[in-house]
Amino acid sequence: MSKRVLLAAPRSFCAGVDRAIEIVERLLAEHGPPIYVRHQIVHNDHVVQRLERMGAVFVDSEDDVPSGEICVLSAHGVAPSVRDNCERRGLRVVDAVCPLVSKVHAEARRYVDSGHLVALVGHADHVEVIGTAGERPDETVVIESPEDAERLDSRGRPIAVVTQTTLSLDDVRATVDALEQRFGTLRRPAADDICYATQNRQDAVKRLAEEASLILVIGSQTSSNAQRLVEVARNAGATAALIGGEGELDIALLDDHQTIGLTAGASTPEELVESALSRLAELGWDQLEEVTVAREDVHFRLPREVAAAQ
Repeated sequence: MSKRVLLAAPRSFCAGVDRAIEIVERLLAEHGPPIYVRHQIVHNDHVVQRLERMGAVFVDSEDDVPSGEICVLSAHGVAPSVRDNCERRGLRVVDAVCPLVSKVHAEARRYVDSGHLVALVGHADHVEVIGTAGERPDETVVIESPEDAERLDSRGRPIAVVTQTTLSLDDVRATVDALEQRFGTLRRPAADDICYATQNRQDAVKRLAEEASLILVIGSQTSSNAQRLVEVARNAGATAALIGGEGELDIALLDDHQTIGLTAGASTPEELVESALSRLAELGWDQLEEVTVAREDVHFRLPREVAAAQ
């Protein structure tokens, strides 16, 4: 029997990741190293290590950046207190925050300023959620589960909902439903906060799982969206594993699987996909079919500090 690989489309970099990486690359080309970046620019070890070799320096806090130097804010966003601290320390801030994340920040501010308590649906320890909650920390409550929703004390305030962008509609539905059952009609953004890339990649995995008994997701352990792709595949009935995309593929993973699905998280470079495909072909999975569920043509403009240097 023939051995097939079903390759998900879309996969790999989204527009926000493309933009963030290009910002760092352009700054390095124009100013030379070091270029300081607060937090990993995106959650992929391969990308971070490549940029480090070029001269990027990743720091946990803006306090670790020498006064007067360039400080790039990662794609995940930061709280206003971080920007204020950068200004106090005389840092030259370049904003690589994904515009979709910035949109959620603006929504959170608007809801609180109009008298709402913001229920932020997401993972409390995720850097994006930490940044969003920091917009109005005293009026924002992170809700991780339906159980959290049932325990929420609104203090008589109307509830507005925003969500972590790297979760899918399926991820947040049960929690938002629980909030609605408890508090009635909720204020929500005119358009969903969910990142188009997150939804498209999860939809593609569901499609792969209709035929593939094993789905390999290329991404780093730190990548929320890559981890979720593994969970989506398992929930759809497939065996699934997160792989780094570099080095030898564990052949034992492939045992008893004739059709394998392959995808990559939104922060995973396409070159790792190509490497995995080559390795699978060497092992006998040499029939390749791309499975497309959506076309992506989203592009975000570069910040003026970088665009001006083009």
